[in-house]
Formats: sequence, structure tokens, C-alpha cells
Amino acid sequence: MKVNREIRAPKVRVISHTGEQVGVISIQEALAMADEVGLDLVEIVPGSVPPVCKIINFGKFRYDQTKREKENKKAQHQVKVKEIKFKPNTDDHDVETKMRHAREFLSKGNKVKVTCTFRGREMAHTEIGEKLVQKFCADLEDVAMVESPLKLMGRMLIVVLAPGGKKKKETTKQTHSTENSEKESVSAE
Repeated sequence: MKVNREIRAPKVRVISHTGEQVGVISIQEALAMADEVGLDLVEIVPGSVPPVCKIINFGKFRYDQTKREKENKKAQHQVKVKEIKFKPNTDDHDVETKMRHAREFLSKGNKVKVTCTFRGREMAHTEIGEKLVQKFCADLEDVAMVESPLKLMGRMLIVVLAPGGKKKKETTKQTHSTENSEKESVSAE
């Protein structure tokens, strides 16, 4: 953002410190107007022809701008990746507990990385862990969708789930099936 003497355009469109449009004037006149009031000439829209400049207090303008940026940053939700780990011989009850945690993470808008680790001889039967992870993903299908498919990376089987499920599609299928059954019952009568 250019201020005062940094502005190189010969003519600029000026907005006064009260917010009134002054019009297109030379840069010298605009600088003189800013000096008269004791404020800065700041280039607001550099891409237009001629550039738009405003007579304001530059220090206060920068302060307000950084304050707005901080507020916008606070309002944004940072998506985090939470990890759920288990092994192929993890008990059903433990998997259900981990599934509840995964549902909680997904409902808060976070992604979930599901990892199944294999040790020693377990590597000979990776299909057991694969079935477990697929069942885990299938049970969470109503609140999550698979973002990256199942991958075996070394001794770990990894899948990433993102928030957002197939609720909408299922409800539309149910409404179509009820409509069809109603039509069939009307045609039967």
C-alpha cells in the first residue's frame, strides 16, 4: 500500500477525510490537500485508472486493518486431523469406544485419520486389519466420507475420514421408495 510521496501516478481520484469525492486531480494538489488537514494520502485502489486515493490517518488505518484481520482469523475454524489408532486384534468394545470418539471429532468438523498398525506376524494377515478398518468406516458412513482410500504404508493401514456423510442421499432414496410404494398401492386399488 503506497502512502504520500510513494504514489507515482500523475493524476489520482481523491476521497477527502470526510468521505466526499473530490474528483480527479494531480498528485501535487492531492498531497497539498492532505498536508493542509495534517493527514496522509493513501492509495486505496491501485489497479484502477486513475488510482483511488483517500486522505486518512495512515497509522490508525493500519491499526484498524490488522484488528479486522485478527477478528477474521479468530472466526475461522481450523480443521485438525485427529488420529484413531488400533491393532487388528482390538476388541469390539474398544473399537466401539474409538468410534464414539471419532463421531465426536467429526461432529466438531475435524478430520479423522484411522490407523491400524501391524506387528510381527500380524503382517501375514493384513486382511484382518483391513476388514476392521472397512467396518469402522462403514459404521461412520452417516457422518463421514472417505477422503483418502485405504492404503497400506509399511506396517500401517491408513484411511482419512472427512466430516459429511450420506444422510441426504439416503433420505432421497427413502422418499422415492415411499412414493413408488404409494403409487403401487393406488394402482392396485
